[in-house]
Amino acid sequence: MEAPAAAHNQAEPAQDGVNAQITVNSPEQMRELGRRLAKLLRAGDLVMLNGELGAGKTTLTRGLGEGLGVRGAVTSPTFVIARVHPSLGGGPPLVHVDAYRLGGGLDEMEDLDLDVSLSDSVIVVEWGEGKVEELTDDRLHVVIHRAVGDTTDEVRHVTVTGLGERWVTVDLSVLSA
Repeated sequence: MEAPAAAHNQAEPAQDGVNAQITVNSPEQMRELGRRLAKLLRAGDLVMLNGELGAGKTTLTRGLGEGLGVRGAVTSPTFVIARVHPSLGGGPPLVHVDAYRLGGGLDEMEDLDLDVSLSDSVIVVEWGEGKVEELTDDRLHVVIHRAVGDTTDEVRHVTVTGLGERWVTVDLSVLSA
């Protein structure tokens, strides 16, 4: 299995946190990035995924699920809004949310009880920007950039930014290893 290409900036302070930039060349590399990211996650972590349609958010989350060792196939929760994948071992469950169809703000997401699940789970929210930041000051933002338009280009540029105390001491450069 091929590792993602070297990071542009392996881990350097961002304006509001620490970030890493990784170039990914295939869906399998995106899954591998998810598996590596899973090693850094623990119960109570909120991961926000943003990127164009087809950028690889769900593929990354599949890798997270594999890395966390959770039950069930990780698929897009677009039509059910949220899926819970219990751990097959002693780790935290993965709560996978697709907020694309939700209007905005935490109020609309209240029915999902993410605030209740957060302390015991790893919560991954696709399209969460502007909707779930109020859950915690400590969160990981993952932005996936891809070429848009009619293209078969598999290259993705991924920026991972850790915000808050939780991420100050985490070495995000391991994501590009």
